[in-house]
This record gives sequence, structure tokens and C-alpha cells, in this order.
Amino acid sequence: MEFVVPEEIEAKLEELDAFIEREIKPLEREHIQYFDHRREWARTDWENDGQPSEAWEEVLREMKRRADAAGHLRYGLPKALGGQDGSNLAMAMIREHLAAKGLGLHNDLQNESSVVGNFPIVLMLHDFGTPEQKELIEGMITGETRIGFGLTEPGHGSDATWLETTAVRDGDTWVINGEKRFNSGLHNATHDLVFARTGGEPGRPKGISAFLVPTDAPGFEVPFMHWTFNMPTDHAEVRMTDVCVPHSALVHEEGEGLTLAQHFVHENRIRQAASGVGAAQFCIDESVAYAQERHTWGEPLSSRQAIQFPLAELHTECEMVRGLVYKTAWHLDQQHHMQVSHMVSMANYRANRLVCEAADRAIQVHGGVGYTRHKPFEHIYRHHRRYRITEGSEEIQIRRVAGTLFGYMGKRR
Repeated sequence: MEFVVPEEIEAKLEELDAFIEREIKPLEREHIQYFDHRREWARTDWENDGQPSEAWEEVLREMKRRADAAGHLRYGLPKALGGQDGSNLAMAMIREHLAAKGLGLHNDLQNESSVVGNFPIVLMLHDFGTPEQKELIEGMITGETRIGFGLTEPGHGSDATWLETTAVRDGDTWVINGEKRFNSGLHNATHDLVFARTGGEPGRPKGISAFLVPTDAPGFEVPFMHWTFNMPTDHAEVRMTDVCVPHSALVHEEGEGLTLAQHFVHENRIRQAASGVGAAQFCIDESVAYAQERHTWGEPLSSRQAIQFPLAELHTECEMVRGLVYKTAWHLDQQHHMQVSHMVSMANYRANRLVCEAADRAIQVHGGVGYTRHKPFEHIYRHHRRYRITEGSEEIQIRRVAGTLFGYMGKRR
């Protein structure tokens, strides 16, 4: 075994660093209000249900245009889509590297925009979509098209097999009724990927189907946006009343919608975990540097074991979780994602918990100034805290690990 970063990934990281300094940092400095203590106030259109402001999103679009022109944005996509077939291992290392740089336009936390894009729904349509559906892909990459993800409901989150939204076929038309909650991206989405039961029994994975629903379809309503811990918000409450879509809106096979959801979450979870490790390392490094320069009672803060020991423990755990993330990403490149689902869960819940603990400790080490928005730690905490709930809460992740360990979910490997 070789515990080294592959040369081609190391070269990519150096190339990204140079690109960020040359083209992204100047753009960031031009719009520094989105990254300093004013960031939440500046990014949010408070009078428009707390949605992201148009000016803020235009800065993000410009970042993506520059990254795409430089050949970075599509790195993780197949060559057929203009990408470079970036591996899961490479994407994990890149996401960690970018997050470890701290807050910035190169890798925004709240919006999940990055110079190296993460496009789970693009990959979903590329692998499972019809030729007509695949025509949406280029627009999704460039930002002209956006597809929301409608799985969670008011009465059902992690228990997705019990969802109550239904789709009934009437000839060549499907009629959809139901509600969705925390439906991401709906502030400017052109379509929503809606999961609905089309057959089977409640609680069973078979019988749930996925549909591409235009957001301007009659009967599709967004009553309000949820104001969250991490503002601005793009998490909509959605109500669908007799929404009609053609049979061509069905993505993949009827009754196999949860296959798409699993396809979505595994690559997303490992990349979130990698970002968590990077952000945790940033919090640790910033705290160490501050403790060495800050003096109390005539001595550096770093001379006190009450400061040293918690950071040393976090640094140790960061190293361990990093190894798990890399190993899991490597396995995702070698095997079908369902074969290593338990490893993805391990990496995801531990990394999500780690970064929250690291951000909290950074606030404590920095004292009163750490609690202000002049430091980035509150922003990091608010962003990563949601991942202990979204895309499968940490309890669901632990359940999957336990299910594999005790033989309830396939064979233990």
C-alpha cells in the first residue's frame, strides 16, 4: 500500500491553487461583502422570503464561468460531458483541499458552489435519463437549467419508503399529488425531481418513481421558503395538486426511483465528508495559530494543556477520518456503490460530527472574537451542522453500519 497523493492529483491541486490566486481571489476581493462579517446580510434577499440575492448568485455564476473556461468546473464529469473522468478519490482529495483553504469564492459552503463542480443530478440523468432528458444536462452545468430534489415530505424524512406523494397514470399522463419539504434549489429551479409512489406497499422501496416536473406546471406551488440556521434559504415547501406530466417525465424505470436516490447520495455523501475533513483541519490550524500568538497572563495561550489537548485530539481524529474518507472514495472507484454503502455512511457521519466539533472548539479557543462573524467559525458550524440531518441523518448512517455489521443489510465484508 502507498500512502501518498497520486502525482496526477497533486498536479491538479497545484493547478487549482494557481488558478484560484490568479482569477478567483481578485473576483472575491471585488465583492468582499459576501465573505466578511457581512456575508449573511449581503447574500440574503430578506424581503423576498430570505432567498439568495440575485447579485450574490451572479458572482457565483461568474466564478463558475471562469472555472469552466479554465477546464476545472467539469473535472469530475465524464469526458462525454466535457469532463475529465475525475475519480471519486480525486474528487475527495480536491474537495478536502479546497475546504481546508477556509471561506472563499473558490468553494462556497452555503451555496455548495465550487471551482470543481459537484453535479449529482447531472450524473443521474447521464446514467439513467432518456435522450430527451439528457438535453437538460448542458444547461445544468452552465446554470441555465436547475433541477431541485424533492424527496423529503412534511411527514417523512429519512423514512422515504413511506412517502405520501402519489403519481397515478392516466393514459400517457401522470397526475401527481402531495407535498415536499426542504425541497432544495426551488428559488430558481426550472424543474423539480419529484419522488412519488406509483405502486407497491407503503414502507417498501419498490413502487416509488421519480419524475422531472416543470416548476411552472399548473398545480405546482411553493407556499413559502423555510428560514434555516444557514441563510439565505433555497429550501422550499412545495404543494402539488393534480400536477400533470407526460410519461416522458419519468426518470429511469417505473417503481425504481429510490435507485436514483441512492445513486445521488453516495457520491454526494463522500464528497461532503471530504469537505468536512478539510473544514475541520482549517478550524484546527487557525486555532493553533491563534493560540500561539495570543498571550494571557504573560504567556502564549498555546502553553496551556486546556488549549493543547482538545486540539490535539481533534487533529488526531481528523487524520483518522481523512484516511477513512480516502479509502472509501477509492473503494467507490473500484466497486458498485451499494457494496460500500456502509463505508460511505461511516465516513459521512464521522466527518460531519468532526467538523462541527472542530468549529465549536475554534470558537472556544478564539474566545469572544471567535463568537463574532468577523471569524468564519460560526459560518462553518452552521453550514456543516445540517449534514448531520440531511441526505440521511447520522442516526440513519449509523443504522446502515449496524445493519451491515449484524447482517441485516447484506453481508458483512
